[in-house]
Amino acid sequence: MPRLDETRPFLPVNIALLTVSDTRDAARDRSGNALAEFATGAGHRVVARRIVRDERDDIVAQLKAWIADPEIDVVISTGGTGVTGRDVTPEAFHSVYEKEIAGFGELFRWLSFDKVGTSTIQSRATAGVAGGTYLFALPGSPGACRDAWEGILVHQLDNRFRPCNFVELMPRLQEHLKL
Repeated sequence: MPRLDETRPFLPVNIALLTVSDTRDAARDRSGNALAEFATGAGHRVVARRIVRDERDDIVAQLKAWIADPEIDVVISTGGTGVTGRDVTPEAFHSVYEKEIAGFGELFRWLSFDKVGTSTIQSRATAGVAGGTYLFALPGSPGACRDAWEGILVHQLDNRFRPCNFVELMPRLQEHLKL
């Protein structure tokens, strides 16, 4: 059964938060604020935060900038994962992935089903890795951000989580570049 190994010291990660929205600003970014609270409450550092419009090029540019920043370990976005014409976050994320973490979206929808029923099928939550940085795209509601954080990210971003977690894999994410 999964557990926390309290004999290991906690290793905080540096997180960048991206809100994708045509209408939100810093004062009305409830989902971004929730993610910031979850991350810092768990002991991590929020080292960057931005709001960009639902424009693929804008999302990709911000992702690439953060992927290139050696101080950022994880990017978590909120918004733009639905099926409407303006929802382009998954396409932007997929265009920068080196590897997709397909199980993330699958697990998110499974967890979300208990709360929103079959409406979860409208979510295109996704995750992957690029340039040694983990990338997670979540739906734009505070509840969805809470579900993803409490059901997945709080555990996978904690190096004490057993049997395995994303943090312990960080040193190996770019081993394909070493000759």
